[in-house]
Amino acid sequence: MPELGAPLMSLDNVSKLFAGYEALGNVSLEIYPGKVLCLLGDNGAGKSTLIKILAGFHQPTSGTMDFNGEVQQFKSPRDASDLGIATVHQFGGTFPLMSLGRSFFAGVEPTKGRGPFKRFDRKFANGVVVEQMQQMGITRVFDGERLVGSLSGGERQVSAIARAVYFGASLLILDEPTAALGVKEAAHVLRIIMQARQRGIAVVLVTHNVTHAMTVGDHFAVLIHGRRADYFAKGERTREEITDLMAGGEAMAQLEEELAALSGADDPSH
Repeated sequence: MPELGAPLMSLDNVSKLFAGYEALGNVSLEIYPGKVLCLLGDNGAGKSTLIKILAGFHQPTSGTMDFNGEVQQFKSPRDASDLGIATVHQFGGTFPLMSLGRSFFAGVEPTKGRGPFKRFDRKFANGVVVEQMQQMGITRVFDGERLVGSLSGGERQVSAIARAVYFGASLLILDEPTAALGVKEAAHVLRIIMQARQRGIAVVLVTHNVTHAMTVGDHFAVLIHGRRADYFAKGERTREEITDLMAGGEAMAQLEEELAALSGADDPSH
């Protein structure tokens, strides 16, 4: 792994138990500003548990977490959010029946007026959301009153990422942001991830898609059964090696043996 300077966030031997079941076991990671860490693994590998720990939804059973060189013990997602850790879920975490302006500022609504005359500043909110989405390439959005539900999946992802960037996220956690998208929309979301990296934001990308990971990733962690199976930098593994790791290696080898046996059984010369 090349020298990258001081990490923004690091995990040291973090474990998580649920009623005696070990969802994570002694996982260590480093997340760097302006870099994309791709978190890879099959279903049940522990990826969701890990990012919920990063975001303050779960507390580790053991191990330590540092943020900017200081040990942290998040008691809630608010603790993580206060440090600039933002999580964007697969469908953007947005509200389909809410306007773009309202959704963008949910929980931090800008207001105008005083006392009993204080009210939501609709004009300001709508102007900001349109400006931010236009800057991120969503040029067909020009009305902040538009309902979130009228956006495509990719546009919702961009809206959620734009919101996190606008409010000063230093660490952006993206949970399967391209999973339900077509090729064109997925490519746009990947471009937005690269824009965030160029702004110096640390990104954790959770994905099953090795091609997407290799397109934007700087370093990679593969989880298998809650354990870190591999940790490497861009260019240190081939696509085939990564895919094999995600499948568990041994399972892939067994499948290849079974396919070879079937092929031999179908061969009349045997």
